[in-house]
Amino acid sequence: MSVNPPRTLGLIGGLGPLATIYYYRELLAAHKALGQAARMLIAHADNNRTLAIVTAKDYDGLARYLAELIRSTAAGGAEMTAIVAVTPHICTPQLVRLSPLPLIDLVTEVAAHVRARGLKRVAMFGTRFTVESNMFGRLEGIEVVMPRPDEIEQIHAAYMSIVNEHGTAEHIARLRKLAHTMIKRDAVEAVLLAGTDLSTVFDEDNTDFPAIDCAAVHVEGIMRRLCN
Repeated sequence: MSVNPPRTLGLIGGLGPLATIYYYRELLAAHKALGQAARMLIAHADNNRTLAIVTAKDYDGLARYLAELIRSTAAGGAEMTAIVAVTPHICTPQLVRLSPLPLIDLVTEVAAHVRARGLKRVAMFGTRFTVESNMFGRLEGIEVVMPRPDEIEQIHAAYMSIVNEHGTAEHIARLRKLAHTMIKRDAVEAVLLAGTDLSTVFDEDNTDFPAIDCAAVHVEGIMRRLCN
């Protein structure tokens, strides 16, 4: 990676607070590893408002809301933007037309990472909206195995409990068990942790199944774009 002075990032946070903390911490660490000071602005989105818009499937409205937040960071000097959650990327096609800044797209980064690893068959853990969308139909050439309807509800409930900062060991154990079930039953090669808040509870000590941390992949992509 180049060590040119990094561009200023306009980060769209608040989706939820734990996800924002994760990105902030990981981006600071990545800049420190390069011997550079991070240049970052954070605009706080309303998580409840965002989920309500997503539930209503008003993707144009979501894009307009996020574009407003991006404009506020651009006014402060941001040169690129990124969103600290997977679900809001459902409006990426609309958002890229409205955003005043280049968007470092999580789905694009994850798709490239999965292909680079030679994986063909994956499952996803995240919100109901993310899981049912097959990562918004943009993982071309990669088969996304759909959990059963009751399993989607289990994943969503566990995820939302983590977002609301009261996820328990029981929720983590439930997701681990389901991951092993899908790997065995559906010949899944890896599970995409397609929700930033999952990155705050899964680590090397409790992730005993093949997994891809989508937030970590996104952070790597952000750093490449900021420093090249």
